[in-house]
Amino acid sequence: MIALPKIPTKVISVKLRPKAERMVKRRHPWVFEDSIVKQSIEANSGDVVVIYDNKKNKFLACGLYDPYSPIKIKLLHYGKPAKLDSDFFKNRIESVYAIRKELLETDTNSYRFIYGEADGFPGFIADVYADVLVVKLYSAIWFPYLNIILPHLIEISGCKTAVLRLSRNVQKSKNTYELKEGQIIYGKLDDNVVLFKEHGVNFSANVIYGHKTGYFLDHRENRRRVGELSKGKSVLDVFSYAGGFSVHALANGASEVTSLDISAQALEMAVQNGKLNEYTGTHKTMAIDAFVGLHDLIKQGKTFDVVVIDPPSFAKSAKEVDKAIHSYSRLARLGTSLTAKGGLLILASCSSRVLADNFFDICEAEIQNGSREFKVLDNTYHDSDHPVIDSFPEGAYLKCGYYKLS
Repeated sequence: MIALPKIPTKVISVKLRPKAERMVKRRHPWVFEDSIVKQSIEANSGDVVVIYDNKKNKFLACGLYDPYSPIKIKLLHYGKPAKLDSDFFKNRIESVYAIRKELLETDTNSYRFIYGEADGFPGFIADVYADVLVVKLYSAIWFPYLNIILPHLIEISGCKTAVLRLSRNVQKSKNTYELKEGQIIYGKLDDNVVLFKEHGVNFSANVIYGHKTGYFLDHRENRRRVGELSKGKSVLDVFSYAGGFSVHALANGASEVTSLDISAQALEMAVQNGKLNEYTGTHKTMAIDAFVGLHDLIKQGKTFDVVVIDPPSFAKSAKEVDKAIHSYSRLARLGTSLTAKGGLLILASCSSRVLADNFFDICEAEIQNGSREFKVLDNTYHDSDHPVIDSFPEGAYLKCGYYKLS
């Protein structure tokens, strides 16, 4: 392991406005700057913040201070005082790993080890691909704690290599302590592209230059299910990226799969991922804007037995919600037109600001507007390694509807 920096931190005490105090008592992990009414001393990134209640001066919670974010305090622990030391983080890592054990008993060696706020690590993501651990920091608060957290992650996961990824905001922060985006911080990496398995299907992730940590693990269960439903079928995978749904369909005996994405580079990854598995069907690609491509297919009179539409987030801010809803409506309408009689239409969203019930209502309304009778086979949400907790509803973003069209 490289010599990770030892960064001194201090403890500060804070009191909050009543509304924010109530949110802390409900174990919500975010405290915004305008919620702070009293602070003992100035704080630096990663300093420990202890929140006391206003009436009894009683310990409520502790977390880490983030000077670079509107969310000034990111909370880690509630209820009773605790020291944020090596034992604290080891116990927490062991508890979140236990949640993943059932998944790892399947033929799967890729998973989200740490899922940010939901696992008690706000702004901290850790994914595992085979024996490579990829840590991505979305907040600079974690730099002082990497030297005590990383050994536990490596020991518990059994990984031989660790890669550090930094979000753009973290890269822009005043001090990254000479740690760099894409840096190998433990072990060695023979190839940027790492092979891994997902329910017996082979994939690859570029852990140095790929999006996020190299791949999108959250749709794993939906990909498995689509694969099982695709045997002998023609499949259209829209916004296919590296071919998650496409490859599962091919590996499970689909007769023909069309991967559609605006990125030719992503489609090349989809083709290569397909070739990591044995299949007899035909794999076609379309490098084109999704809306344009879907219109073109409709003009050609094409239909598919299985249509999967899984777009990127359309609403990264509150002001984009209306536009996102319009885009989801258009996609549901186009997907309905491309789904064969008796076919399956699968519509997904990863926009947390568009709530699940709203999204499913949009999908069903557009299918009905297309004069198609349908049956809702299922509505699905997060896989087990992306847990959602009641105290942090913002962590719930993924939803997927399965519609059988007459």
